Amino acid sequence: MMLIVYIKAEHFKRVKNLQEGQVGTGILGMMGNKGGVAVRFNFMDTSFCFVNSHLAAHTEEFERRNQDFRDINSRMQFPNGMSSGTPLFIADHELIFWIGDLNYRLTGVDLATVKEDVGRGLYEKLLEKDQLKMQMSLKRVFLDYKEAHISFWPTYKYDPGTDNWDSSEKCRCPAWCDRVLWKGTNIEDREYRSHVGLRLSDHKAVSAVFDVGVKVINKVKYKQVYEEVMKTLDRKENEFLPQVSLDILEIDFGEVLFVEPKNQVLTVKNVGQVPVHFEFINKLDDNTYCKPWLSITPSQSDLLQGEECVVSIEIYVNKHTAPKLNAGDDSIEDILVLHLEGGKDFFITVSGKYVPSCFGSSIESLINMAEPVREIPTDKLVELEHIPTTPVGSKPLSFDQKNLPLDIPKEIWRLVDHIYKYGTFQHDLFQQPGLHSEIQQIRDCLDTGVPDVLPGTIHSVIESLLIFLEALPEPVIPCDLYQLCLDASHSYDQCKMVLLQMPPHHHTVFVYLMAFLRELLRCKEQLEIKDLAPLFSGILLRPPPTPANVSTASRSNRRIENTRKTAFLHHFLSNNYDCISVI
Repeated sequence: MMLIVYIKAEHFKRVKNLQEGQVGTGILGMMGNKGGVAVRFNFMDTSFCFVNSHLAAHTEEFERRNQDFRDINSRMQFPNGMSSGTPLFIADHELIFWIGDLNYRLTGVDLATVKEDVGRGLYEKLLEKDQLKMQMSLKRVFLDYKEAHISFWPTYKYDPGTDNWDSSEKCRCPAWCDRVLWKGTNIEDREYRSHVGLRLSDHKAVSAVFDVGVKVINKVKYKQVYEEVMKTLDRKENEFLPQVSLDILEIDFGEVLFVEPKNQVLTVKNVGQVPVHFEFINKLDDNTYCKPWLSITPSQSDLLQGEECVVSIEIYVNKHTAPKLNAGDDSIEDILVLHLEGGKDFFITVSGKYVPSCFGSSIESLINMAEPVREIPTDKLVELEHIPTTPVGSKPLSFDQKNLPLDIPKEIWRLVDHIYKYGTFQHDLFQQPGLHSEIQQIRDCLDTGVPDVLPGTIHSVIESLLIFLEALPEPVIPCDLYQLCLDASHSYDQCKMVLLQMPPHHHTVFVYLMAFLRELLRCKEQLEIKDLAPLFSGILLRPPPTPANVSTASRSNRRIENTRKTAFLHHFLSNNYDCISVI
């Protein structure tokens, strides 16, 4: 995707804080060609944001398009030059223009009817079946966005180089896939049209022209008013102190599950006589104001007399935070400190009960679990998570003398077996992301053992496998072998020698996964090593954690590391590596 914003040279001096951002919505945010790019800046005293996006294809996938929009809207961030350092999001801008191949189609109307109605100019009739307009009216996407009146033919799909509808075997139904939306005040649309003369693509380009009003602050008056206000506040400083009321001081999230967010709200109201600035501050000896599984929006705000602010407090356990919770090294307990500038502090307690999951558990603990994780007492789970890694050349340690350890975690076997059984004939493997709701169902299935067959689409099962491997506290190839793997990446024989230093069950899991991926490559002609090697190398081969006070590698060094990681895994995807034991 490309986004170019042209600005007249005479106006460029009025542009400030020019920044760009990008978000991928393919699997793990890196596969496929879907996502969005954005450019933001301040023109005069008004903030602009332009977004170009390419959302999921296929008529029936409107829910995935909705999810793509939400991902781009929530994940696109721009550095904030303000002292707070809080990043800017798309929604933080006053004027937003969102364009691109949004890929929404027509629902519930056949091909012949569409072509006939288009030929008769019955656009309004067809647009009643337009998925984008339907989803916007249900307030599921593009809330408060507007679109100009459509008075042109559908922009998709044509035979490239012509003005003829799609005559291929698939014979796609015409639709208005390419759109221009906007959000903000003082915007007036002047023109919205398609350009049928451009025939390079199977889409027709669209354009829109707007008249936009921008704010201009009178700096002299602003300074005068500011100084008068500050003088008044100085006089009243000793007369008034900031005061707020909180509607709750104890927040209990109840049961908390892996990758299943929960949200509660805290209302802060200014009950004093002066404006109040509040913010959540770090506790003594802490580097952050909340634990990593917690997020607070907004983390600070200003309130005039009588105003109130609804603070969203969300808990979300992901691949980074689950291991410590599974091992009992952390718990869903925190104390938030809400500080009033020039006033007192409030203390809010946060609690909950984390439900242990196989996601975020170690390989050593998983191979000692014959039953699903939710059938095992919490104290035993904590003991299992502290089993030491089996040394190279030693027999694997058994936690339960009655049962020998499994060769590989049963959860990995179930995920791989399902993908092999049901994914061989599926298109777009490792190209489409899974649905969040289905990944949560798969998590429950693996944690409880019920049902016997994993729920959800094959794309959701694949993403669940990747998340499972990413969430391992110690990656499949242990961190202490990371540099050795990079150094050996030029030679297959040296790579094999490095693997002989792996703990037994880590080695077995690696061999199993490589055999599975080689079999997929054999069965799926459209699946290539160049697709799988970068994806799995970043998951199976991870560097040791970097201390907070140590600077990370430069972009060029990271690029070199990624190339060597990919080369390392490429050896085992292109060669039959069947050494199943290192004892």
